[in-house]
Amino acid sequence: MDRVLIRELKVETVIGIYEWEKQIHQTLLIDLDMDYDIREAASTDDYQFALCYETVSKRLIALITEKPVDLIETVAEKVAKCVMDEFNVLRVRVKVMKPGAVPSASAVGVEIVRGHD
Repeated sequence: MDRVLIRELKVETVIGIYEWEKQIHQTLLIDLDMDYDIREAASTDDYQFALCYETVSKRLIALITEKPVDLIETVAEKVAKCVMDEFNVLRVRVKVMKPGAVPSASAVGVEIVRGHD
C-alpha cells in the first residue's frame, strides 16, 4: 500500500494533567503515515484524486485545538479516527510527541497504529 506522510506537524494547544498546564499552550509534534492508494492521482496527475496533506493538516490542527485534553494518548486516538473517517485512509500510524514535558528528555510521546492491513 502507498503512504502519504506528514512529519512534525506543529500544533500549539492546551494539554496536560497539571493545573499549570491547563493555563498555557504547549507544542505537540504529530507524525502521520497514512495508507492511501495514490495510483490514480499519480497516473492522471490530477489533484482531485490525491490525499491533500494541507487539508489533512488544517483539519487536525482544528481538531486538536478545539478542546483541551489531558493526555497525548487521547490526541493520538482522535487523530487516527478523524483521518480514517474523514479522509478514507485505510490504516494510519500516528505519533504524538510532547517536547519539553520531561526535563531530562528532548520529548516524550506515543505512537499508535489503527486500521486494517
